[in-house]
Amino acid sequence: MKLLLVGYGKMGRLVEELALARQHEIVGRIDVGQVPFGPADVAIDFSTADALAGNFPRYLEMRLPVVIGTTGWSERMSKYREQAAAAKLGVVSAPNFSIGVNLFEMLAAEAARVMQAHPQYGAWIHEAHHAAKRDAPSGTALLLRDVMTGAGFSRGIDMSSTRAGMIPGTHTIGFDSASDTIQLTHTARDRRGFASGAIAAAEWLQGRQGWFSMKDVLRNS
Repeated sequence: MKLLLVGYGKMGRLVEELALARQHEIVGRIDVGQVPFGPADVAIDFSTADALAGNFPRYLEMRLPVVIGTTGWSERMSKYREQAAAAKLGVVSAPNFSIGVNLFEMLAAEAARVMQAHPQYGAWIHEAHHAAKRDAPSGTALLLRDVMTGAGFSRGIDMSSTRAGMIPGTHTIGFDSASDTIQLTHTARDRRGFASGAIAAAEWLQGRQGWFSMKDVLRNS
């Protein structure tokens, strides 16, 4: 594939390293303040929520399929989805491209479904990331909350965040009663799992139209 990297920070550089190892070609690197977009098969966007507001119209105009790993723009998702559908654009959007995290979401949904029947348990989500991560709670934490409520958990879910050091990403869901505590945790050891998942999504997206999640990629690969 010919890949356009949008956002050339730590994640963008890691995506480049792994993409080149898989024999893909990097045809452009767009960083802060750079506007020109060249032709490519797929764009991989790990920029920022503010940058995405300017980038997305360009994807529409060029009909350039895009994998979006940027978070913090959920309030604009319905608008972007409508625009992508009108343009017949292919988009894979996920707050987290790690295969392990997506499996963790499935476990969280099942735990929430089971715990709904036991009102003595209160629930929480805690996430921790490196100090430079801008959005809090993380997009993954918000998705876990939505997954749990979607599975039928109707009680409140307390959410908290930590930003410190170089933490690559830890998410915990927990249930607590007067007698005991149950916790499930996913801990990322590095960012390679996120980057390789984004590349897999880009490979899968070629030739497809529509708005997809990482679960669509995993289920239909």
